[in-house]
Amino acid sequence: MSPTLKQDSRQNDARVLSPVKVETLANGGAGLARHQGRVIFIPHTAAGDIVSCRIIKEKKHYSEAQLVEIIEPADVRIRPVCPVAGECGGCQWQHLPYSEQLMWKDKLFRETLAHQCNSDPDRVQPIAASADPWNYRSRVQIKCHNTSRGFVTGFYRPQSHFVVSIDHCPLIADKLNILLAEVRHLLDKSDFAGHVPQFDLAIDDLQKCTLTVHYLGEKQDLLIKYLLAAELGADLVVQSGIKKNRRIIKGNGVLQIHVPDPSLKLQYAVGSFAQVNLDQNRKLVEYVLQLATLAGCDEVIDLYCGMGNFSLPLAQICRHVTGVEESSVSVKAARLNAENSGIGNCTFICASAVTAFREICQDKIFDLLLLDPPRQGAYDLMKEILNNPVNKILYVSCDPQTLARDLKLLVHNGYKLISSQPFDMFPQTYHCESVTFLERQANF
Repeated sequence: MSPTLKQDSRQNDARVLSPVKVETLANGGAGLARHQGRVIFIPHTAAGDIVSCRIIKEKKHYSEAQLVEIIEPADVRIRPVCPVAGECGGCQWQHLPYSEQLMWKDKLFRETLAHQCNSDPDRVQPIAASADPWNYRSRVQIKCHNTSRGFVTGFYRPQSHFVVSIDHCPLIADKLNILLAEVRHLLDKSDFAGHVPQFDLAIDDLQKCTLTVHYLGEKQDLLIKYLLAAELGADLVVQSGIKKNRRIIKGNGVLQIHVPDPSLKLQYAVGSFAQVNLDQNRKLVEYVLQLATLAGCDEVIDLYCGMGNFSLPLAQICRHVTGVEESSVSVKAARLNAENSGIGNCTFICASAVTAFREICQDKIFDLLLLDPPRQGAYDLMKEILNNPVNKILYVSCDPQTLARDLKLLVHNGYKLISSQPFDMFPQTYHCESVTFLERQANF
């Protein structure tokens, strides 16, 4: 049964291919198929699916397509739990059993490092599964749109600003789903609904919730009175535009995570960065401490340190930790966490990672560098590391592609990849967290 090109009657100028067989999954979560030798990426498909798809974008070496119909489903395909899976931009893999998701994340991560860094696949450890593939998200941004039929809450459809309506999200914590329903009902048909483009929900390890309402209208004081009168079970924050225009109107807007062995309670302000999967974060910290193998006399630098998620546990097994973070709010939280924990061998600096590392290394030699950059990675920092080498590096990454790009520069210039451990921090999606350990070779 060979693929044929046909016209879709609903959109005459759109190319529809049918049937097309999905051969494998690719980085980014889409299925990979071929038509007349040309690669086509089709989101929300499974390896083995036979589908029809609409070409929506032509690139030099491949095409991007939209799934039109599943003609014959793959044996592994299951019915998604969420009715808008595949339409909402939050999940890509709900149609795959969790064991299948883990297999593909492990395989794609391993292949990425092998192809781009020429690393030994055996140096990649089996992926660490999430204890619960559902209700794991501790924070979420809910997009909103007021219509004549009511106040719509949900997530943007991929590559658009169309809000896909949801009443319940199976990825977020149960208490956040309850709060989501309460806020939607509260704002529906209110005078404020047309001026709320988004609200943010978060929950911490103590099951405390926060609600941040983004408000673009006038008469903010009336909104505040309205929110307070509802007696929602959460700290309340109203934000007008940028982050600095935040007003905490109920509670203190502070959340807390627990890190075991050594036991620490770390606080952070609403809106600051913290891992969305709190259980997996504890495993991540524990693994970092094991890999660090510190002897109590080591100097450690932690770049992109946030509120001290890694810095403070590391400080208890080394001489000194220098934490660097660009967010002044997170630096303030890190200093307070150190003080509250009685940890005096930490210094936290508010600066960009590249600038701070370059300047600090003029006066100090570090035994271990830990970095946990955002999704875009830290390529400029890699160049600075080559100028100011550190014997041991722990790279915590949330994007295998930017990780591999950054590691490639190091492994070609004197560093050896000792191990890499993927973590499934984001079940039902293609995203993958990891910790990679590198050592500088003596002959460099």
